[in-house]
Amino acid sequence: MNNKNIGLVAAGFLLGTVGVKALTSKPAKKLYVQGISKTLQVKSAGLDIIEQAKSNLDDLVAEASYLNVKEDAAKAEKAE
Repeated sequence: MNNKNIGLVAAGFLLGTVGVKALTSKPAKKLYVQGISKTLQVKSAGLDIIEQAKSNLDDLVAEASYLNVKEDAAKAEKAE
């Protein structure tokens, strides 16, 4: 191994060590927590929208089913 490769390995090790320290620092952890908090808020809002859409769809299906039953009853009445 030549000196250039040894220097690159040493620099990589140093950068990795400093990087780990930076990622585990208090400001970094605070930033991660804030990011996760915002992500959870967006997820919650998205789930609320999906629940509303499901509710609306259930209402539409119920109304359509009622109309079908009503039409079937009218057809049966005419057939008699």
